[in-house]
Amino acid sequence: MAKLVSKVYGNALFEAARDCGKMDEIFEEVQSIGVILEENAELQKILGNPRVMREDKEQMIETIFRGRVSNEIVELMKLMIEKGRYSKIDSVFEYFIGLVKEEKKIGIAYIATAVELSEAQKEAVMQRLLQTTKYESFEMNYQVDASLIGGMVIRIGDRVVDTSIKTKLYELSKSLKKIQV
Repeated sequence: MAKLVSKVYGNALFEAARDCGKMDEIFEEVQSIGVILEENAELQKILGNPRVMREDKEQMIETIFRGRVSNEIVELMKLMIEKGRYSKIDSVFEYFIGLVKEEKKIGIAYIATAVELSEAQKEAVMQRLLQTTKYESFEMNYQVDASLIGGMVIRIGDRVVDTSIKTKLYELSKSLKKIQV
């Protein structure tokens, strides 16, 4: 259900941003609002509190954000309050950001390696990803996972390329178990 809410409202904001020609502006505002909401737990509590009247929450959104961010964002936030969906605002913004990045051909890659990669190795990985994917740039996220033993695991969206020794050993052990002696 949460994914459906994120998708419906995220798509609506994306279409509104595209229609009014303010994709970049709204993209930056959504990222900024995400930080503001994350840093202001008290505001999140009030906006998410079912005992606070809907009209009061909408007035807070008006007071805090009107004139500071695009009308499309203010109206989205008010609509989500009206429909009782405000608790999903973070996932809606996250979904919208993903749509914009996809539109701009910005990939998000998560790379896990057994040891820290040098800057030259990181650059080589990024160049290889640029050559083998549809993306024109990447946000690279590196993580060291010693349990991989060697190799790397690359995740972009729902695609995973796992060349780790850990996985190869696992696959080898599965194959050996199938052999009848």
